[in-house]
Amino acid sequence: MLKIHDLKAGIEGKQILNGINLEVNAGEVHAIMGPNGSGKSTLSMVLAGNPAYEVLGGKVDFLGKDLLDLPPEVRSHEGIFLGFQYPVEIPGVSMVNFMRAAVNAKRKYFGLPPMSASEFLKMMREKRSVVELDNTLASRSVNEGFSGGEKKRNEIFQMAVLEPKLSILDETDSGLDIDALRIVANGVNKLKSEKNATIVITHYQRLLDYIKPDFVHILYKGKIVMTGGPQLALELEEKGYDWIKSRDDND
Repeated sequence: MLKIHDLKAGIEGKQILNGINLEVNAGEVHAIMGPNGSGKSTLSMVLAGNPAYEVLGGKVDFLGKDLLDLPPEVRSHEGIFLGFQYPVEIPGVSMVNFMRAAVNAKRKYFGLPPMSASEFLKMMREKRSVVELDNTLASRSVNEGFSGGEKKRNEIFQMAVLEPKLSILDETDSGLDIDALRIVANGVNKLKSEKNATIVITHYQRLLDYIKPDFVHILYKGKIVMTGGPQLALELEEKGYDWIKSRDDND
């Protein structure tokens, strides 16, 4: 599904990614862990097409297409979804109108007729149950006045509605209490299928207690320096990121 080869990228003249290599197949969950400044969020922004980030080299293939050659909106239509670490508020724009516009833009891209209001509202009711999203939240402006947990639940709700092929969740566990973490993680697990894949970016093992990864990658100084199974996250939790730094210093 996704093949990243020697990806180099940065922002404001500073190179942050120094040659990322990663392959993600349908049906897989990949966790990317690493200390602050290692390039985790930069990787997510580059894959989503944030224009503030400059690609300096490498290739990214997504379902046979050159992802780096596609504008952000086309990447979204093709099936890339980014769950933000800090979801933005959009005052004055209701969740219903926001999501219906997004769904119909995707349908138009694939030559399908727009979804009627009644059809869309029926789908919204079905998808809300995935993340236990209250009806009052779904009818308010996008993220306006939401708590941190509500914003993250809203992100997974959007993911449920848009049905992406590849979901990139950038520190979805940030700022969540244990109940909100469980609800968000359960939503991610319910949406998993053999036709989609997920990249989970996190600092901590606790999220991976709920979302079970097939592979864990350690990102350090802009490169993936270690890859393993779920036990790698447990080892990292026990030894800390100084363990990675000491390994790098000895190489």
